[in-house]
Amino acid sequence: MWAHSANDEGDRHGLGEHSSCSADLARSFASVFGAGELAYAVALMHDAGKARRGWQAGLLRVEGADDRVGFPHKDLGARLLAVAPGDRDACWAAALMVWGHHGGLRTPSELKQMLRKPGEEDDEEAVQRFLEEVPQARAVLDGPIELPETWRKRPGVRELGVRLTYSALVDADFLDTATHFGRRGEPLLGRSAVMTGLRDRFERRRIDYLEERRTKAEQAGRVSSMGNLREELYSASLAAAMGKPGVYRMSAPTGTGKTIAGAGFALHHAAKHGKSRVIVAVPYTSITEQNADVFRRLLDPRPDDPDDAGDDLVVLEHHSNVDLDRVPGNGGQQRWQRLASENWDAPFVVTTTVQLLDSLFARTPSRVRKLHRLANAVLVLDEVQALPKPLLLPILDALRALSEHFGTTVLLTSATQPVFESLSPWHELNVPEIVPDPVRMAKAARRVEFRWWARPTLAQLAENARQQRQALIILNTIDDARRLFRMLNDDSDTTVVHLSTRMHPNHRRAALKTIADKLEHDQPLLVVSTQLIEAGVDVDFPVVYRAMAPVDSLLQAAGRANREGGDTPGEVVIVDLADGGRPGDYGPAIAVSGYYFGPDKAQPDDLGALARYYRHLYKALELDAPPVIDSQKLPRGQLIQHHRHKWDFPAVADGPLVSPGDSLNRDPRRAFRMIDQDDLPVVITAGLDRDKIMRLLRQARDIPQARFAALRKLQRWTVTLPRRLAETDLVQGHLRPVVGDLHEWLGPYDENVGLDETALS
Repeated sequence: MWAHSANDEGDRHGLGEHSSCSADLARSFASVFGAGELAYAVALMHDAGKARRGWQAGLLRVEGADDRVGFPHKDLGARLLAVAPGDRDACWAAALMVWGHHGGLRTPSELKQMLRKPGEEDDEEAVQRFLEEVPQARAVLDGPIELPETWRKRPGVRELGVRLTYSALVDADFLDTATHFGRRGEPLLGRSAVMTGLRDRFERRRIDYLEERRTKAEQAGRVSSMGNLREELYSASLAAAMGKPGVYRMSAPTGTGKTIAGAGFALHHAAKHGKSRVIVAVPYTSITEQNADVFRRLLDPRPDDPDDAGDDLVVLEHHSNVDLDRVPGNGGQQRWQRLASENWDAPFVVTTTVQLLDSLFARTPSRVRKLHRLANAVLVLDEVQALPKPLLLPILDALRALSEHFGTTVLLTSATQPVFESLSPWHELNVPEIVPDPVRMAKAARRVEFRWWARPTLAQLAENARQQRQALIILNTIDDARRLFRMLNDDSDTTVVHLSTRMHPNHRRAALKTIADKLEHDQPLLVVSTQLIEAGVDVDFPVVYRAMAPVDSLLQAAGRANREGGDTPGEVVIVDLADGGRPGDYGPAIAVSGYYFGPDKAQPDDLGALARYYRHLYKALELDAPPVIDSQKLPRGQLIQHHRHKWDFPAVADGPLVSPGDSLNRDPRRAFRMIDQDDLPVVITAGLDRDKIMRLLRQARDIPQARFAALRKLQRWTVTLPRRLAETDLVQGHLRPVVGDLHEWLGPYDENVGLDETALS
């Protein structure tokens, strides 16, 4: 009996071989978090339905035609596991995983409905045929099927355990199938990195890297006073890394080297405790690219270093804009990068918070496949103040479960550290602080003076900014940023640069390079940006203007002023614009900010006031609201927790049913989605790369086998438009469908501000 059709050499994939190899792989993946036998059982049984005569005949019928077999196979293994001896929850969890190993995890009620329906006529014979082909499955069906005992402590732990075991199943299935079709003798797995070696390499190169930065700054006439604080933070990080696995917090001001210190903590902790990998997640793609470049310099093998001879690449950069075909090195390294981006089989992963957390609460195999790699890892969450507040309950619950039950050490870094212990998932959780005295360090690192400016207009702000030789102006909306940019650019001899998400990634990257060059050579420069520049982007201005925003954003913006701690304090002007806009979700946070911070109140870098602000804001947002009878009236985070506890995976990932019993439509506004706005991806074809972009668009539109690679490459020229904007008559007339919801932009693209719908006529 066969599991898969013939590969290029004409060899079919035996069902017994595929079942056994997948089971062994899944067991090895899940043993890390104590679920090896459960993963072995589900992987061994996942393709039992392929023993049906109808499926075997269908496979031979479509062989070579690239068609679907058209005969069910997922349900038989689920039926067998659901009634196997053992704990009921374990049997049902196993059945859900097998039933969903292609289409995704579903609900126990849907599983129950499936089990009530009759199977295929030859199922009894198919079971016997399967057991003859896979004799070790007899022991699985004799039971007992069990969940690890520690998963019973909290419903969220049990649900997360099912997710990670399912991840081990689908990754094992993918890998063994790819081994067959790739004509390899064994699965393509990343070589286990020796964390002590990576730690030592990082330490050697860190010294050279810092010396190079210091020399470059001196040559440019910029001398930093932050060096001692950075070394102090780094030393504190290494000391904390010797502590036991758990959840840690790093409350350090901007400019004190959190990126390097966080990586140092992670690598030393991984080496001390035998962790498998380090995963660094940051909120914005621009920071991901910046940090990945630094980590590659510090960790990837170098051709000129004899100690690195034969070593594999270490750093995997995984986000929507990365071009996997531009990985340095040979084709084998490129293949590794592609595979590792799917299952994170890499020693050091740099990704976005969106990619990490949306995957953590997803339900489909392609999204969930990487999750088992979180177990026995060190997870660094950078800029944690940017986590969406409506989703904090499920996020914190999952992070605690990963730490307490799956061997994951979690490090939270921020200059504006939230008080997560005030929320129910972290009540009574002890979170050690890496920085011995955060208040003292904040005072020592203070490099700016705050000034509050009430009710100026954008025109007045422009006039004031013109008096500055170098300044950064951060506004709350794309429209405000465009308007101010044009005011400044119309009559200024100074270079004026605009930054916003209406510029495609390549355009933003070029703008950031221009900014860096102007700053390095101390040339006149005004930058008008949206919030995307205020967290983690390494720029240093003497003056920063920040439109009124939640206090954590104000303090993040202040980190772009006098970053190196020069003798003259930087100036941060907080501007409450009379004619400026703001995002709809800013209202409560700005109101609570005004209660604690202002001209006659605390300054944004007052850590005591910042802690009171977070506690007040969480109460104002009712994140931990009292229970209600109607679950649909729960706050979003509590509703997601409610569905997690019921194993309602579709409701968590896609939203609850709008009208249960009447419709299959779901409400995505109540799902776990890191980005709430419903956006439409739009490819920009204007510019020097037009011929290349048009070729990729043709591949995406007309050549199915090249589509995935083309879509991945097109990310570099893609912007997102709010769907409500894209559906207006004016904008819709400039869009041409490509594939799925991807569209080509036929309208104008401004070389300064990007896609500007206000310029359409």
